[in-house]
Amino acid sequence: MAAMSSAGSQALTVTVQDRIARITLTRPELRNAFNDEVIQQLKAAFESVGARDDVRAVVLAAVGPAFCAGADLNWMRRMADYTREENVVDAGHLAEMLRVIYACPKPTVARVQGDAVAGGMGLVACCDMAVSVDTAGYCLSEVKLGLIPATIGPYVARAMGARAAHRYFLTAERFSAAEAHRIGFVHEVVPVEQLDAKVDELVKALASAGPVAVRACKQLVQDVAEQEIDAVLIHRTVQGIADIRASTEGKEGVQSFLQKRKPNWLG
Repeated sequence: MAAMSSAGSQALTVTVQDRIARITLTRPELRNAFNDEVIQQLKAAFESVGARDDVRAVVLAAVGPAFCAGADLNWMRRMADYTREENVVDAGHLAEMLRVIYACPKPTVARVQGDAVAGGMGLVACCDMAVSVDTAGYCLSEVKLGLIPATIGPYVARAMGARAAHRYFLTAERFSAAEAHRIGFVHEVVPVEQLDAKVDELVKALASAGPVAVRACKQLVQDVAEQEIDAVLIHRTVQGIADIRASTEGKEGVQSFLQKRKPNWLG
């Protein structure tokens, strides 16, 4: 049975069923744009499901024609009058929310059913993988407003690569789901009728793997990607494989393989 809770402002819902948590943005009339309240709700939702033993994977989704249009207009109007110090505090909350999503100990999948703009691209980039409908559009629109995609920048640049970031950060061009796939920003592009099946395919794979190993693998990617392969990094990888081999789950996984049976985490 699903366990469901809703934020007070109905900005998002959280459900957990069959070991999969789904966090869904529910402000379609505002194109799921976020403000300071939504940022806190997203942060709390990811912290909550990330700590649950009965959750193996997290899907970030949205309802309506847009996945997320970035900052909502009322929030932007308030920000226009902020002092620099107030802007630092405000941006710090957004940066912390993005960090929490990126560092969530459970694997995360963005289910992109519509356009992702500015901060919306940041949400997609913070997830481990992304499935997009073929009609979705993408845009880093900040420079058109005289701004920069600063807080989302580290995550988006990692997701699309520096070369693509040089273009799309600077031009603020809108680009297609096919282009997002070509540059590696999203992993799969499908027609809308196939979106849920493709997301379910990924979460099924995630849920069937060793949960401790999945968590360690996610951390491994974050630790080693684009880092210099030096003695320190090699030492960390040696320690990492030794730790997992000696763990209860690691031993069970190898023994179940050798004994041609299902590992105990599959029940």
